[in-house]
Amino acid sequence: MTSDHWLQLLKHHRAIAIIRTDHLVQGMQMARAIAAAGMALIEITWNSDRPNQLIRQLRAELPHCYIGAGTLLTPLQVSEAVAAGAQFLFTPHVATDLLVIAQAAHVPLVMGALSPTEIVTAWQAGASAVKVFPIKAVGGADYIRCLQGPLGHIPLIPTGGATLANARDLLAAGAIAVGLAGELFPKRVVASEDWQMITSKAEELRRHIADYSCRVE
Repeated sequence: MTSDHWLQLLKHHRAIAIIRTDHLVQGMQMARAIAAAGMALIEITWNSDRPNQLIRQLRAELPHCYIGAGTLLTPLQVSEAVAAGAQFLFTPHVATDLLVIAQAAHVPLVMGALSPTEIVTAWQAGASAVKVFPIKAVGGADYIRCLQGPLGHIPLIPTGGATLANARDLLAAGAIAVGLAGELFPKRVVASEDWQMITSKAEELRRHIADYSCRVE
C-alpha cells in the first residue's frame, strides 16, 4: 500500500478500531463486531495474544477490512508484523529504525509523537502519518487545533483519549482520523461477550463522523 492510498483510506473511514486482547478468539470476535458495523480499519496491538496469528486470520476472514499492527517497539516486531500480513503499522514513539523496515516492505508506518518537535521529527523522517498520543494528556481537540497553524500539513491521528463523544471535535480540529480502543471495547462488555453492544457503539461512532468521510479515489 502506498502512503497516498493510506491517506485516502484515513480520509474515507476517519476512524481506526484498536484491539488489545489477552485471548486470540476474543480478538476475533471483537474484530467481527467492529466489521459488522462497517468499520474497515482495524489495528491489532502487538502486546495482544498471538497478534501475528490474529492478523493472519482476520486478513483471511475479513477481506474487505484493512488489518494493521500497533504498539510495535522493536525491529523484530515490525518484521513479524509485516510477515503476518499487516497492512499498516503503528508505533507509540518516534523510531526511525523501524521506519526503514516498513518502507522496505512498502507498508505505511505511523509513528507516535506528542510534542511539536516529535511530530515534525516523525513526519520529516518519512512517517506515513503521525499518531498524537496520548491526546487526553494535552488538551484533546484544542491541542490538535493549536497545531494546525504551523503543522497543518502533517496528517495527525489522535489516540489515547479519543472517544465517541469527542471524535467529531477531533476531526473538526484538523485530525485526519482518530484511533479508539477502550471506548469501543469496554472491559465489562467484552467480558460479557456482548458483541452486539460493540457493533452498536461502532455504528454510533460512524454516524457521528459520517459527514467527515471522503470518497476513496
